[in-house]
Amino acid sequence: MPNEILTVAESYAADHFAETHGVASPTLMENAGRSVAEEVARRWSAGKAVVLCGPGNNGGDGFVAARYLHAKGWMVRVGLLGDRDRLKGDAALMAGRWDGEIEPLSTGILAEADVCIDALFGAGLSRPLDGLAREAAKAMNGSRAAVVAVDVPSGVHGDLAQPLDGPDGTTVQAEVTITFFRKKPSHVLVPARFKCGHVVVAEIGIPAEALNTIRPQIFENGPALWSDSFSWPRAASNKYGRGHAVVVSGPEHATGAARLAARGALRAGAGLVSVASPPDAVPINAAALTAIMVKPFAGVEGLEELLEDRRLNAFVIGPGCGVGRDTREFVSAILASQAAVVLDADALTSFADGPNALFVQLRDPAVLTPHEGEFERIFPGLLKQAPTRIDAARKAAAACRCTILLKGSDTVIAAPDGRVVINTNAPPTLATAGAGDVLSGFVAGLMAQGMDSFFAAAAAVWLHGESATRFGQGLISEDLPEMLPSVLANLHKRIS
Repeated sequence: MPNEILTVAESYAADHFAETHGVASPTLMENAGRSVAEEVARRWSAGKAVVLCGPGNNGGDGFVAARYLHAKGWMVRVGLLGDRDRLKGDAALMAGRWDGEIEPLSTGILAEADVCIDALFGAGLSRPLDGLAREAAKAMNGSRAAVVAVDVPSGVHGDLAQPLDGPDGTTVQAEVTITFFRKKPSHVLVPARFKCGHVVVAEIGIPAEALNTIRPQIFENGPALWSDSFSWPRAASNKYGRGHAVVVSGPEHATGAARLAARGALRAGAGLVSVASPPDAVPINAAALTAIMVKPFAGVEGLEELLEDRRLNAFVIGPGCGVGRDTREFVSAILASQAAVVLDADALTSFADGPNALFVQLRDPAVLTPHEGEFERIFPGLLKQAPTRIDAARKAAAACRCTILLKGSDTVIAAPDGRVVINTNAPPTLATAGAGDVLSGFVAGLMAQGMDSFFAAAAAVWLHGESATRFGQGLISEDLPEMLPSVLANLHKRIS
């Protein structure tokens, strides 16, 4: 499935490209409405369908869907928001092709419906639902009918992925959403993603060449984005050629997070992995590790001595390190080297009082992996000021000149050049202690093998989500590295 995500403006540009390259707008609408009807007929046996049409092109799609469903043996009722005589353009044309009754929109029309098609408003809606439209949305949400949204659920902003009347505002809650050509931000960002239900992307005749003109910068995460640069073991491979990842451990009372990250890096394919351990933690780490080595170091001078070995080419610092001057000095030492680096947890919070001191040192390859709380500490106010998490991550990446991995149920990975990847495969079971530490290890393990930092971050997040999904309920962070081999085996089979 194509991974590009188009903003509302870019979607309009795609429509325009099609129209200027021989695909008439009525043809696009006809194909869109037919796609909706076909998806409904594929999922449900013929029964009673209600199609709620708005006054614009979304309503036009609804009229087409009604016509095709009727031809497939469905009993169809159509309700129109507004006056039929005021319909314009393609919507008026499609209303004229519907030879059944067009009823005024009312909540009573939903009685006894098996399926309700929400064709009131699409992604271009710019004001909150009100009046009869608002009541119809509430009625759909409370009905027994399966709700199918056309383009986006009515009331959702296509780009901002929020209800137009605020976080707790009124929108349609769909079981299935059918959109066209490519997804929009509202299909992948929370909370709108949860309003969409299962998203189906239908091809309606827009040439793929439109993307060459639009040049989208937002993508949904998946192997199609990064599999070409993924490092698989080859017949002539040896451990030294697959990189050496190092995780900096905290003191004796806080060593577990580093070991989780180290296990993640090893499972992700790094040829060698070590835990750089302060003296008091050496016995604990040495007793708990087998394939992972322990490298003692004392203070920033000891870490700098380790960094002189250029074979140690990827570092993770932050998990369990503690917040304060020592961690800041460790970060500075690593950033002064040529090693790839993942900065997580305490490595970020240690700069909360002066984040610019971190920013001036950052360079690529480096990945910052904050959750929202850590992001707020080093980019205060940015999440609240930015329209979406996409915008916030983009601004942060540009400021830092490196990759930002903003964790969450819709993790956003942003590159300094404006490219953004949104991850959608993370199950709720990942909300468990230590899962982020394992993710940091996955990223470092991939970068140790030479993978570009942006693609390494995207691949690690996807593999992290797949591992959690494969394990299922009862997941703890220690399970994630152990699920990775089967995920990788399945991925290798898919792309070979």
